Amino acid sequence: MKKTVLVTGVAGFIGFHLARRLLREGHHVVGIDEVNDYYDPHLKEARLYVLTHPNFKLYRDSLENKMAVTRVFEKRSPDIVVNLAAQAGVRYSLENPDAYIQSNIVGFLNILEACRNFPVEQLIYASSSSVYGSNQKMPFSEQHPVDHPLSLYAASKKANELMAHTYSHLFGLKTTGLRFFSVYGPWGRPDMALYKFTEAIIKGEPIDVYNYGQMARDFTYVDDVIESIVRLMDIQPFADEEFDYHDPLPDRSDVPFRVYNVGNHSPVQLMDFIRIIEKKLGKRAIVNELPLQPGDVPESFADSSELYGAIDFQPQTPIEQGVHEFIDWYITYHHALKEGIE
Repeated sequence: MKKTVLVTGVAGFIGFHLARRLLREGHHVVGIDEVNDYYDPHLKEARLYVLTHPNFKLYRDSLENKMAVTRVFEKRSPDIVVNLAAQAGVRYSLENPDAYIQSNIVGFLNILEACRNFPVEQLIYASSSSVYGSNQKMPFSEQHPVDHPLSLYAASKKANELMAHTYSHLFGLKTTGLRFFSVYGPWGRPDMALYKFTEAIIKGEPIDVYNYGQMARDFTYVDDVIESIVRLMDIQPFADEEFDYHDPLPDRSDVPFRVYNVGNHSPVQLMDFIRIIEKKLGKRAIVNELPLQPGDVPESFADSSELYGAIDFQPQTPIEQGVHEFIDWYITYHHALKEGIE
Protein backbone atom coordinates (compact mmCIF):
# COMPACT_ATOMS: atom_id res chain seq x y z
CA MET A 1 0.00 0.00 0.00
CA LYS A 2 1.43 3.35 -1.05
CA LYS A 3 1.93 5.91 1.71
CA THR A 4 2.63 9.58 2.14
CA VAL A 5 5.86 9.68 4.11
CA LEU A 6 7.26 12.84 5.65
CA VAL A 7 11.06 12.73 5.77
CA THR A 8 12.75 15.50 7.74
CA GLY A 9 16.37 16.23 6.88
CA VAL A 10 15.61 15.03 3.36
CA ALA A 11 18.65 16.82 1.88
CA GLY A 12 20.86 15.04 4.40
CA PHE A 13 22.77 11.83 3.88
CA ILE A 14 20.32 9.25 5.27
CA GLY A 15 17.22 11.29 4.45
CA PHE A 16 18.23 11.50 0.79
CA HIS A 17 18.78 7.75 0.50
CA LEU A 18 15.48 7.00 2.23
CA ALA A 19 13.52 9.40 0.01
CA ARG A 20 15.07 7.95 -3.14
CA ARG A 21 14.15 4.41 -2.05
CA LEU A 22 10.57 5.39 -1.19
CA LEU A 23 10.08 7.21 -4.49
CA ARG A 24 11.33 4.15 -6.39
CA GLU A 25 8.70 2.09 -4.57
CA GLY A 26 5.89 4.47 -5.57
CA HIS A 27 5.31 6.28 -2.29
CA HIS A 28 4.67 10.01 -2.00
CA VAL A 29 7.51 11.73 -0.17
CA VAL A 30 7.21 15.08 1.59
CA GLY A 31 10.58 16.50 2.58
CA ILE A 32 11.50 19.19 5.08
CA ASP A 33 15.02 20.60 5.10
CA GLU A 34 16.39 24.08 5.70
CA VAL A 35 19.55 23.18 3.69
CA ASN A 36 21.90 24.90 6.14
CA ASP A 37 25.65 25.34 5.74
CA TYR A 38 26.89 23.00 8.48
CA TYR A 39 28.58 21.31 5.53
CA ASP A 40 28.73 22.07 1.82
CA PRO A 41 25.21 23.10 0.69
CA HIS A 42 26.14 22.21 -2.90
CA LEU A 43 26.21 18.53 -1.92
CA LYS A 44 22.76 18.89 -0.39
CA GLU A 45 21.45 20.63 -3.50
CA ALA A 46 22.91 17.85 -5.66
CA ARG A 47 21.04 15.28 -3.58
CA LEU A 48 17.81 17.25 -3.95
CA TYR A 49 18.33 17.40 -7.72
CA VAL A 50 18.51 13.60 -7.81
CA LEU A 51 15.22 13.49 -5.89
CA THR A 52 13.36 15.46 -8.58
CA HIS A 53 10.15 13.46 -9.05
CA PRO A 54 6.39 14.12 -9.45
CA ASN A 55 5.77 12.38 -6.10
CA PHE A 56 8.30 14.50 -4.20
CA LYS A 57 7.46 17.78 -2.50
CA LEU A 58 10.14 19.79 -0.71
CA TYR A 59 9.62 22.40 2.00
CA ARG A 60 12.70 24.50 2.76
CA ASP A 61 11.93 25.10 6.40
CA SER A 62 13.51 24.61 9.80
CA LEU A 63 11.96 22.26 12.33
CA GLU A 64 12.39 25.00 14.92
CA ASN A 65 9.72 26.95 13.02
CA LYS A 66 6.61 25.46 14.60
CA MET A 67 4.20 27.25 12.26
CA ALA A 68 6.04 25.97 9.20
CA VAL A 69 6.00 22.39 10.52
CA THR A 70 2.29 22.66 11.31
CA ARG A 71 1.52 23.93 7.79
CA VAL A 72 3.27 20.92 6.24
CA PHE A 73 1.19 18.51 8.31
CA GLU A 74 -2.00 20.44 7.49
CA LYS A 75 -1.34 20.42 3.75
CA ARG A 76 0.16 16.96 3.28
CA SER A 77 -1.40 14.74 6.01
CA PRO A 78 1.51 12.27 6.20
CA ASP A 79 0.81 8.65 7.06
CA ILE A 80 4.28 8.06 8.51
CA VAL A 81 6.92 10.49 9.74
CA VAL A 82 10.64 9.67 9.64
CA ASN A 83 12.52 12.33 11.56
CA LEU A 84 16.15 12.41 10.40
CA ALA A 85 16.77 16.16 10.71
CA ALA A 86 19.26 16.98 13.44
CA GLN A 87 22.36 18.93 14.22
CA ALA A 88 24.91 16.16 13.86
CA GLY A 89 28.50 15.79 15.01
CA VAL A 90 29.99 15.11 18.42
CA ARG A 91 32.92 17.53 18.21
CA TYR A 92 30.87 20.41 16.82
CA SER A 93 28.65 20.23 19.91
CA LEU A 94 31.61 21.52 21.92
CA GLU A 95 31.76 24.63 19.73
CA ASN A 96 28.11 25.42 19.14
CA PRO A 97 25.88 23.84 21.81
CA ASP A 98 22.93 26.14 21.04
CA ALA A 99 22.49 24.52 17.63
CA TYR A 100 21.89 21.15 19.28
CA ILE A 101 19.23 22.44 21.63
CA GLN A 102 17.39 24.28 18.88
CA SER A 103 17.49 21.55 16.23
CA ASN A 104 17.53 18.35 18.27
CA ILE A 105 15.28 19.39 21.17
CA VAL A 106 13.04 22.24 20.01
CA GLY A 107 12.77 20.88 16.47
CA PHE A 108 11.94 17.38 17.71
CA LEU A 109 9.32 18.75 20.08
CA ASN A 110 7.62 20.47 17.14
CA ILE A 111 7.54 17.16 15.27
CA LEU A 112 6.05 15.39 18.27
CA GLU A 113 3.40 18.07 18.66
CA ALA A 114 2.50 17.89 14.97
CA CYS A 115 2.22 14.09 15.13
CA ARG A 116 -0.04 14.51 18.15
CA ASN A 117 -2.31 17.11 16.53
CA PHE A 118 -2.37 15.50 13.07
CA PRO A 119 -2.36 11.80 13.95
CA VAL A 120 0.04 9.56 12.03
CA GLU A 121 0.48 5.80 11.86
CA GLN A 122 3.85 6.07 13.54
CA LEU A 123 6.91 8.25 14.09
CA ILE A 124 10.32 6.78 13.35
CA TYR A 125 13.20 8.97 14.50
CA ALA A 126 16.98 8.99 14.49
CA SER A 127 18.76 8.43 17.75
CA SER A 128 22.47 7.58 17.89
CA SER A 129 24.98 5.07 19.20
CA SER A 130 26.47 8.07 21.02
CA VAL A 131 23.84 7.60 23.74
CA TYR A 132 25.91 4.69 25.10
CA GLY A 133 28.45 7.26 26.27
CA SER A 134 30.92 5.88 28.78
CA ASN A 135 29.52 2.34 28.70
CA GLN A 136 32.29 -0.26 28.53
CA LYS A 137 30.24 -3.44 28.19
CA MET A 138 30.29 -4.66 24.59
CA PRO A 139 28.43 -5.15 22.36
CA PHE A 140 26.07 -2.29 23.17
CA SER A 141 22.56 -3.57 23.83
CA GLU A 142 19.36 -1.53 23.86
CA GLN A 143 18.78 -2.96 27.32
CA HIS A 144 21.94 -1.37 28.73
CA PRO A 145 21.50 1.87 30.70
CA VAL A 146 22.37 5.04 28.77
CA ASP A 147 22.61 7.58 31.56
CA HIS A 148 26.17 8.81 31.08
CA PRO A 149 26.45 10.70 27.76
CA LEU A 150 29.84 12.22 26.90
CA SER A 151 28.68 15.02 24.61
CA LEU A 152 25.73 17.37 24.28
CA TYR A 153 24.93 15.68 20.99
CA ALA A 154 24.57 12.34 22.78
CA ALA A 155 22.51 13.97 25.53
CA SER A 156 20.16 15.49 22.95
CA LYS A 157 19.59 12.08 21.37
CA LYS A 158 18.92 10.49 24.75
CA ALA A 159 16.47 13.34 25.37
CA ASN A 160 14.71 12.52 22.08
CA GLU A 161 14.09 8.97 23.28
CA LEU A 162 12.67 10.24 26.57
CA MET A 163 10.48 12.80 24.81
CA ALA A 164 9.18 10.15 22.42
CA HIS A 165 8.29 7.85 25.30
CA THR A 166 6.38 10.65 26.99
CA TYR A 167 4.26 11.22 23.89
CA SER A 168 3.71 7.48 23.52
CA HIS A 169 2.49 7.41 27.12
CA LEU A 170 0.37 10.55 27.12
CA PHE A 171 -1.10 10.45 23.62
CA GLY A 172 -0.62 6.90 22.33
CA LEU A 173 1.78 8.09 19.62
CA LYS A 174 3.58 5.06 18.18
CA THR A 175 7.30 5.84 18.24
CA THR A 176 10.37 3.93 17.11
CA GLY A 177 13.87 5.24 17.85
CA LEU A 178 16.88 4.09 15.83
CA ARG A 179 20.36 4.19 17.33
CA PHE A 180 22.52 4.49 14.21
CA PHE A 181 26.12 3.25 14.32
CA SER A 182 28.62 5.14 12.10
CA VAL A 183 26.57 5.20 8.91
CA TYR A 184 28.63 5.57 5.72
CA GLY A 185 28.29 5.20 1.98
CA PRO A 186 27.84 7.15 -1.29
CA TRP A 187 26.62 10.74 -0.90
CA GLY A 188 28.02 10.72 2.65
CA ARG A 189 28.76 13.78 4.77
CA PRO A 190 32.07 15.63 4.25
CA ASP A 191 32.57 15.89 8.02
CA MET A 192 32.67 12.11 8.46
CA ALA A 193 35.83 10.01 8.59
CA LEU A 194 35.49 8.16 5.28
CA TYR A 195 34.91 11.33 3.27
CA LYS A 196 37.68 13.26 5.06
CA PHE A 197 40.20 10.42 4.80
CA THR A 198 39.47 9.78 1.12
CA GLU A 199 39.77 13.46 0.21
CA ALA A 200 42.99 13.98 2.17
CA ILE A 201 44.70 10.85 0.82
CA ILE A 202 43.84 11.80 -2.77
CA LYS A 203 45.26 15.30 -2.19
CA GLY A 204 48.35 14.03 -0.37
CA GLU A 205 47.33 15.80 2.83
CA PRO A 206 47.66 14.35 6.37
CA ILE A 207 44.70 12.78 8.14
CA ASP A 208 44.01 13.22 11.85
CA VAL A 209 43.82 9.86 13.63
CA TYR A 210 42.55 10.18 17.19
CA ASN A 211 43.48 8.09 20.22
CA TYR A 212 46.69 7.26 18.33
CA GLY A 213 44.70 4.91 16.10
CA GLN A 214 43.37 2.82 18.98
CA MET A 215 39.74 3.16 17.94
CA ALA A 216 37.09 0.89 16.46
CA ARG A 217 33.76 1.69 14.86
CA ASP A 218 30.78 -0.44 13.89
CA PHE A 219 30.55 1.04 10.40
CA THR A 220 27.06 0.53 8.94
CA TYR A 221 26.43 0.83 5.21
CA VAL A 222 23.68 3.25 4.30
CA ASP A 223 21.68 0.80 2.16
CA ASP A 224 21.40 -1.51 5.18
CA VAL A 225 20.13 1.41 7.26
CA ILE A 226 17.50 2.25 4.64
CA GLU A 227 16.39 -1.38 4.41
CA SER A 228 15.94 -1.39 8.19
CA ILE A 229 13.84 1.80 8.14
CA VAL A 230 11.63 0.61 5.28
CA ARG A 231 10.94 -2.70 7.00
CA LEU A 232 10.13 -0.94 10.27
CA MET A 233 7.62 1.23 8.42
CA ASP A 234 5.62 -1.95 7.76
CA ILE A 235 5.31 -2.83 11.44
CA GLN A 236 4.30 -0.73 14.39
CA PRO A 237 5.70 -0.56 17.90
CA PHE A 238 3.41 -2.08 20.48
CA ALA A 239 3.01 -2.09 24.24
CA ASP A 240 4.99 -4.87 25.87
CA GLU A 241 2.45 -7.05 27.68
CA GLU A 242 5.21 -8.52 29.85
CA PHE A 243 6.68 -5.15 30.82
CA ASP A 244 8.03 -5.36 34.37
CA TYR A 245 7.38 -2.14 36.29
CA HIS A 246 9.77 -3.24 39.04
CA ASP A 247 12.63 -3.94 36.61
CA PRO A 248 11.87 -1.91 33.48
CA LEU A 249 13.90 -2.31 30.31
CA PRO A 250 14.89 0.99 28.65
CA ASP A 251 14.14 -0.03 25.05
CA ARG A 252 10.42 -0.87 25.49
CA SER A 253 7.44 0.04 27.64
CA ASP A 254 3.81 -0.57 28.48
CA VAL A 255 3.03 1.92 25.69
CA PRO A 256 3.78 1.73 21.92
CA PHE A 257 7.44 2.68 22.16
CA ARG A 258 10.57 0.86 20.97
CA VAL A 259 14.25 1.59 20.45
CA TYR A 260 16.57 -0.42 18.18
CA ASN A 261 20.27 -0.51 17.43
CA VAL A 262 21.00 -0.24 13.71
CA GLY A 263 24.58 -1.42 13.41
CA ASN A 264 26.69 -3.90 11.47
CA HIS A 265 27.60 -5.97 14.58
CA SER A 266 31.19 -6.05 13.29
CA PRO A 267 33.50 -3.32 14.62
CA VAL A 268 36.47 -2.37 12.45
CA GLN A 269 39.76 -1.09 13.82
CA LEU A 270 40.46 2.43 12.59
CA MET A 271 43.87 1.56 11.12
CA ASP A 272 42.34 -1.37 9.23
CA PHE A 273 39.69 1.03 7.92
CA ILE A 274 42.42 3.36 6.66
CA ARG A 275 44.26 0.47 4.99
CA ILE A 276 41.09 -0.47 3.07
CA ILE A 277 40.86 3.12 1.77
CA GLU A 278 44.57 3.13 0.88
CA LYS A 279 44.25 -0.12 -1.04
CA LYS A 280 41.27 1.12 -3.06
CA LEU A 281 42.99 4.42 -3.88
CA GLY A 282 46.41 2.86 -4.45
CA LYS A 283 47.98 5.53 -2.25
CA ARG A 284 49.30 5.66 1.31
CA ALA A 285 47.90 7.97 3.95
CA ILE A 286 49.96 10.52 5.85
CA VAL A 287 48.86 9.90 9.44
CA ASN A 288 48.80 12.58 12.13
CA GLU A 289 48.26 10.76 15.43
CA LEU A 290 46.39 12.68 18.14
CA PRO A 291 44.93 11.93 21.59
CA LEU A 292 41.27 11.00 22.11
CA GLN A 293 39.05 14.03 21.66
CA PRO A 294 36.61 15.26 24.34
CA GLY A 295 33.19 13.67 23.91
CA ASP A 296 34.52 10.84 21.74
CA VAL A 297 34.56 7.12 22.59
CA PRO A 298 37.27 4.62 21.64
CA GLU A 299 34.93 1.87 20.45
CA SER A 300 31.38 1.18 19.30
CA PHE A 301 29.89 -2.26 18.78
CA ALA A 302 26.19 -2.91 18.17
CA ASP A 303 24.15 -5.85 19.33
CA SER A 304 21.57 -5.86 16.53
CA SER A 305 19.67 -8.98 17.58
CA GLU A 306 16.55 -7.02 18.62
CA LEU A 307 16.35 -5.44 15.17
CA TYR A 308 16.74 -8.83 13.52
CA GLY A 309 13.98 -10.26 15.70
CA ALA A 310 11.63 -7.44 14.69
CA ILE A 311 12.22 -7.30 10.92
CA ASP A 312 14.21 -10.46 10.02
CA PHE A 313 17.05 -8.29 8.79
CA GLN A 314 20.21 -6.78 10.16
CA PRO A 315 22.99 -4.73 8.52
CA GLN A 316 25.54 -6.98 6.88
CA THR A 317 27.42 -5.20 4.08
CA PRO A 318 31.17 -5.98 4.35
CA ILE A 319 33.31 -2.92 5.05
CA GLU A 320 35.44 -3.48 1.94
CA GLN A 321 32.38 -3.41 -0.31
CA GLY A 322 30.94 -0.32 1.34
CA VAL A 323 34.20 1.64 1.20
CA HIS A 324 34.67 0.76 -2.46
CA GLU A 325 31.13 1.93 -3.25
CA PHE A 326 31.78 5.24 -1.49
CA ILE A 327 35.11 5.89 -3.22
CA ASP A 328 33.64 5.09 -6.65
CA TRP A 329 30.88 7.62 -5.95
CA TYR A 330 33.34 10.20 -4.57
CA ILE A 331 35.52 10.08 -7.67
CA THR A 332 32.53 10.27 -10.02
CA TYR A 333 30.89 13.11 -8.09
CA HIS A 334 34.02 15.25 -7.87
CA HIS A 335 34.87 14.61 -11.51
CA ALA A 336 31.40 15.85 -12.43
CA LEU A 337 31.91 18.94 -10.24
CA LYS A 338 35.24 19.67 -11.93
CA GLU A 339 33.73 19.23 -15.38
CA GLY A 340 30.89 21.56 -14.45
CA ILE A 341 33.32 24.24 -13.24
CA GLU A 342 35.53 23.98 -16.31
